[in-house]
Amino acid sequence: MSDPYKTLGVARTASEKEIKSAYRNLAKQLHPDRNKDNPNAAERFSHVTNAYDLLSDSEKRAQFDRGEIDADGNPTNPFGGMGGAGGGQQGFRPEGMQGFGGDDVDLGDLFEGLFGGGGGRRPGGFGGAPRGRRAPPPQKGADIHYRLAVSFVDAASRADQRITLADGKTINLKLPAGVEDGTQMRLKGKGQHGPGGAGDGLVMIEVDSHAFFRRDGDNIRMDLPITLDEAVGGAKVKCPTVDGPVMLTIKPGTNGGTVMRLKGKGWSTKNKSSSGGRGDQLVTLEIQLPEDLDALAKRLKDWKDDGEPRSKLGV
Repeated sequence: MSDPYKTLGVARTASEKEIKSAYRNLAKQLHPDRNKDNPNAAERFSHVTNAYDLLSDSEKRAQFDRGEIDADGNPTNPFGGMGGAGGGQQGFRPEGMQGFGGDDVDLGDLFEGLFGGGGGRRPGGFGGAPRGRRAPPPQKGADIHYRLAVSFVDAASRADQRITLADGKTINLKLPAGVEDGTQMRLKGKGQHGPGGAGDGLVMIEVDSHAFFRRDGDNIRMDLPITLDEAVGGAKVKCPTVDGPVMLTIKPGTNGGTVMRLKGKGWSTKNKSSSGGRGDQLVTLEIQLPEDLDALAKRLKDWKDDGEPRSKLGV
């Protein structure tokens, strides 16, 4: 069983930042998209991802460091409560026993009964399978963890994504409504194979930020600069959305800070009553003065605005 620290090539004293940096470097090198002719890379990519998932979880990392779980997250001593050094039940003395380990108890029979050996020795007792108990079902294979970076625009509009699995196969992935950074998707049967069937693929979504869009619940906000003459005289201007640019009508005399609403141009939402399963885009208008103010200053010479825009603020 591999050591997650060795798998990532970091020391046991490594910080979270060092562990994350090591994982990113290895993930770039071993990603199946870059190693289509190297089947071993997919397996190593899976091991590296599993190691990072364990060490990036502070609780699991502490349990592993204490020896309580192994690299797969399984308990290292599932029978620790049955007595012996460190056991939680120091006596483990079923009725009829003279004392655990005493003359009246055959330890060989005991352990054969626990682990399925000596089936004909003591029917219904420790020598055979306990009455009324069934053997546990075959264990499924381990889950495989993936991280998928999704652009802000794709997440908002739920555009289909392509993802390459550890076995080298590429599939289309439909993003769920209301997807956000940290959303986890489960791909049934896309994990490692095991006696009881394949495990699942667990995809963690990482939504990128955007240069001028920002999410506000189910809505998307942005600031749109307009010129002074567009604000004074009105105009039709192009406004970007996650679905492409649209024309926005600016009324004459529009003030800076005015918020305009574009219905159904926001984030995908689970709310069925919203417009087309989407929130809205809220556009805040910002009046932008020209870089060369000389011409404007000449036009405004001897003109003064007698309004009191700050009177509502009590100043």
